[in-house]
Amino acid sequence: MLFVCVGSFVALGGWGAKEPVQSAETQKADSILILKKDHVLELLAGGKVIKTYKVALGRGGLAPKDREGDARTPEGNYVIDARNGDSHYHRALHVSYPNAEDRSRAANLGVSPGGAIMIHGLPNGMGRIGAAHRLYDWTLGCVAVTDDEIDQIWELAPIGTPVEIRP
Repeated sequence: MLFVCVGSFVALGGWGAKEPVQSAETQKADSILILKKDHVLELLAGGKVIKTYKVALGRGGLAPKDREGDARTPEGNYVIDARNGDSHYHRALHVSYPNAEDRSRAANLGVSPGGAIMIHGLPNGMGRIGAAHRLYDWTLGCVAVTDDEIDQIWELAPIGTPVEIRP
């Protein structure tokens, strides 16, 4: 079974005044760390891990993304820059790939860097697969979690949250 990462996004901006201090269970993330080799996504607040999720990645292997269509998950520093609650997946958070370094590397190779990298749930109608989706890397470069997990990440990681993707 092959899934692909597609969809349109609506950027939301300007979340207003400072929010009150929250408990550890509802504390908003101030950054996201993705460790590709370990297939782990961590939500962090104040440098401490507040939630950890196992993930599926791009089916192109663990090497860094260098061009459109390679089905690899990129490595580098990005931000959540859009949210899509009506995507082909059960919610999707758009990652700001490509950054300047990614564009430069692709230009040096004479290729397009690609785009549409997301942290998302399962394809609509496929939520019953649940954690079994992690048995193999199946995305075209995105980071996939279960539907329940993307619901949690959606609530804890607003637009503007930094995302670091490491090898």
